[in-house]
Amino acid sequence: MAKKPKVLVVGSLVKDLTVITEKFPKPGETVLGKSFRTASGGKGANQAVQAARLGADVTVVGKVGNDDFGKSLVASCRESGIHTEHIAVDLKAPSAVGNVILETENGKTANRIIVIPGANMAITPEDVAFLKNAIQDYDMVILQLEIPMKINELVAEWAFQSHVPVMLNPAPSAPLSPGLLSHLSYLSPNEHEAADLTGIAIRREGKKANLEDVKAAGNFLLAKGAENIVITLGSAGAAAISRSGFFFQPCIDIVEPKDPTAAGDSFVGAFSLGVCTGMGLAEALHFASYAATITVSRAGAQPSLPTLGEVEALMKSQGSTCDGFMTR
Repeated sequence: MAKKPKVLVVGSLVKDLTVITEKFPKPGETVLGKSFRTASGGKGANQAVQAARLGADVTVVGKVGNDDFGKSLVASCRESGIHTEHIAVDLKAPSAVGNVILETENGKTANRIIVIPGANMAITPEDVAFLKNAIQDYDMVILQLEIPMKINELVAEWAFQSHVPVMLNPAPSAPLSPGLLSHLSYLSPNEHEAADLTGIAIRREGKKANLEDVKAAGNFLLAKGAENIVITLGSAGAAAISRSGFFFQPCIDIVEPKDPTAAGDSFVGAFSLGVCTGMGLAEALHFASYAATITVSRAGAQPSLPTLGEVEALMKSQGSTCDGFMTR
């Protein structure tokens, strides 16, 4: 890679507490789980770690509590080479916690996640005010919705004014203002978030998504102001919709899924890095799909995120390459 892209992630850090069980408990039911583990996560931190492991120069802006979870969340980012000097410590709110229940039944996996946002929701405009001038130094800004909406709106506006592209992963699902949408270079919902934002349900038959529904949802969001729409479809693949065309990437269905927890974050981090290096939408979809495929084959959030070498090796094994990425 000729030059490392500089990526700014303003977002969440969450300690994941994961229970693995053979079936989700019904209301009022108690079941015995199979195992328990902890891992550093949070959509912001996960996307930052993925971009860093793929070769970006990443800075995270966020907030943790003054507790052991907070210390471990910051340490996990540092281990991936991320700049953490702008992760603040809140003396009142605890670090965020994600309660993850992972069901593994008949060879299939599914998850249910409850996030207690803690210090993530204590980020203030004063905490990010320095970015109004500093944001111009970055090649990409990545945002999500596990922090206050006002912070996302401020940062996106400053980036837009400085001609820095912005990727927003609208999760967890929430309404987006016209102003925020107009400042986005990339909006990447999953199929459920896309339906919430548009009112257009994306129909499926097994592992196949109705691509006309995908196009309709994408075009709806384009009309609202976002420049490019990237819709992830799980086992049905992913699609990008822009004013220049429609691009579809089937799922890279070559691994045994173990844990889907950070798959979407892996995809967003990899896609964002890809377009930073000059990849077109189709190429970035392809690259990000391979990264996410590796992620679902492993357990945990950040522990599952692959390096560039691992993504390259898997692509090569399937007769595909990302040589263009490496030379940019």
